[in-house]
Amino acid sequence: MPTAPPVAIKQVKSLKQPPAAERVYTHIKEAVLHRRYEGGTLLTEGDLAEAVGVSRTPVREALLRLEAEGLIKLYPKKGALVLPVSAQEIADVVETRLLVEKYAAAKAVPASPLLIARLEELLDDMRRRAAEGDLAAVSDSDRAFHAEIVRSAGNEILSRLYDQLRDRQLRMGVAVMHAHPDRIAKNHSEHTEILEALRAGDAEAAVAVIDQHVSWVRNLAQGEIR
Repeated sequence: MPTAPPVAIKQVKSLKQPPAAERVYTHIKEAVLHRRYEGGTLLTEGDLAEAVGVSRTPVREALLRLEAEGLIKLYPKKGALVLPVSAQEIADVVETRLLVEKYAAAKAVPASPLLIARLEELLDDMRRRAAEGDLAAVSDSDRAFHAEIVRSAGNEILSRLYDQLRDRQLRMGVAVMHAHPDRIAKNHSEHTEILEALRAGDAEAAVAVIDQHVSWVRNLAQGEIR
């Protein structure tokens, strides 16, 4: 007589949370990049500890890490100041982006069907997110659009260099859209032009549009965005 199959026992795995300092770090960094904490905001250890539900010790660890990344400035017994986006930072990021992206766009021609399909997907995502008013998500997709072109060049060193700009690009992107909401539609139009130039195999046109698209940020005056 066959034995009955053993009763299945459902095992519930406990989900381990990241370490407290990592949770605080992620909370602050995402808030800074997405402008929930704007430049000039003074953050206190007590408020941050309460917001994340931790003690002050991991808050101090996270703040030291974020200061090293240049996002905040610590003031003993006062708190942490979220640093505004400076005119020099904008100029440095734009210069680096132009060097990398113009080279990558020229090398991307002829563009692969896979690259074209991915850029179309990101362009649609930008349009949808903009309609929803989710500027942080628009900035994420914007940055991903350009990163795909850079990766298509096949130069791993350039790709890693470009990835190091990620945080600054995201923060600047959200800040620019808040300061200049009229640029959202213009950005979408310029991304479409880049895509069409790559689709047509016109490297010169793709490089020209990228130059215009990225260089525009230089026109921002110091202190205009935070």
